[in-house]
Amino acid sequence: MKYDFKKQLRSFGYAWKGIRNCVGKEQNLSFHLIVTAAVVVAGFTWEITRTEWIAVILCIGAVIAAELFNTAIERLVDLVSPQRHPLAGQVKDIAAGAVLVCAVAAIIVGIIIFMPYVFGSMVSS
Repeated sequence: MKYDFKKQLRSFGYAWKGIRNCVGKEQNLSFHLIVTAAVVVAGFTWEITRTEWIAVILCIGAVIAAELFNTAIERLVDLVSPQRHPLAGQVKDIAAGAVLVCAVAAIIVGIIIFMPYVFGSMVSS
């Protein structure tokens, strides 16, 4: 099998198109992106360690990816089940629950990372 670089580039283009289709249109994704910006600013402000940055970046990636998966699942469910159906509702709820699990885990990681900086700056003030 021959590697097709142009095909690979097109795939990245489709992926970016998918992300652009959600940014600014999905309320929950917009919220996650605002929180991401705040966390990144806090990280630079308090000069968190390289290891802490790795944890923060992994959490951000997990939450954003989960939100994108959730959006894709919701749109697919709407396509295949335009009428309300209890099972379709359960699928959407389960996907939303997965985002919640990722977000709560990210919040806990954020608390573990940033609490010492917050309290450290309060003590030194």
